[in-house]
Amino acid sequence: MLIELLKVLILGIVEGITEWLPISSTGHMILVDEFIKLKVTPEFLEMFLVVIQLGAILAVVVLFFKKLWPFTTKEKYFIKKDTLMMWLKIIVACIPAAIVGVLFDEYFEKLFYNPVSVAIALIVVGVIFIIVETKKPKTKINSIADITFQTALLIGLAQLLAAIFPGVSRSGATIVGGLLLGVSRTTAAEFTFFMAVPVMFGASLLKIVKFGFHFTSTELIFLVVGMWVAFVTSLLVIRFLMNYIKKHDFKIFGWYRIALGILVLIYFLIIK
Repeated sequence: MLIELLKVLILGIVEGITEWLPISSTGHMILVDEFIKLKVTPEFLEMFLVVIQLGAILAVVVLFFKKLWPFTTKEKYFIKKDTLMMWLKIIVACIPAAIVGVLFDEYFEKLFYNPVSVAIALIVVGVIFIIVETKKPKTKINSIADITFQTALLIGLAQLLAAIFPGVSRSGATIVGGLLLGVSRTTAAEFTFFMAVPVMFGASLLKIVKFGFHFTSTELIFLVVGMWVAFVTSLLVIRFLMNYIKKHDFKIFGWYRIALGILVLIYFLIIK
């Protein structure tokens, strides 16, 4: 039991780090799962790796609560108009991935959820990151309030690539999409974090419903510990990223993705 809890701890840390950095949580989970085999049923593991994201979501809610909470006693209708508009933009951005996720999630998972596809996605998006940051698109949007509904939808279409191709990275796709559309790094990162709340909550809910609510006591402990560790790790990682991108670009993440993709290819095509 103690060894299995240690594995859960490692998985929670990996989730908390890779969910927010644009380096693909899927690519890392494939590698981690290859060396750390959690002794649970395949059905529980599939659900567990998605639902521990709820801990990561909670970190976003805690850190950005004032920006996310739409209600107030200072407005006539008790709703902050700017926050309401932000949530409407987030909903618009989430529609493409939500539709595809509900209708085709299992199909795309069977088609592309394999080490080679993930490695290729890691490398391709890594190259795109480096190219985009080298060309440095002109920044036109410096706050979420300046993001139009059209821009939000286009960012949502970028996120759609992550829903189809594991390894693209949801945060990576949306940040690159934002940069190409002239969104500043900080604003693109924030919008990505906020988009994650409904997306990851919805994905977690679907997995729980599919698995059912009949957890063993051990499974429940694993789930709670995994979410808690992902929450604490996410708090640290989000703060780090927001401070980092104020002075640096995303090139280092592009190079890291390429290196990881090559490592995945070497391991699964040559070593294994």
